[in-house]
Amino acid sequence: MESGCWLVTLPAIDGRQYVYRVYAPADALLADLFWEAWHCHDEGPFPRALDLFDAAVIQHVG
Repeated sequence: MESGCWLVTLPAIDGRQYVYRVYAPADALLADLFWEAWHCHDEGPFPRALDLFDAAVIQHVG
């Protein structure tokens, strides 16, 4: 399985969007990518991200 880079954009309660880079296989489940980014954001200093899967934008960048 080839590993790749994904960008996961999460909207937050402050109206901003936060983008996280997640390294995972090309056939990774989108839900797993979402939760990886969300937990990373949740542990940081930024305002709370919305935990709505449908609000996230997930892109494979290689």
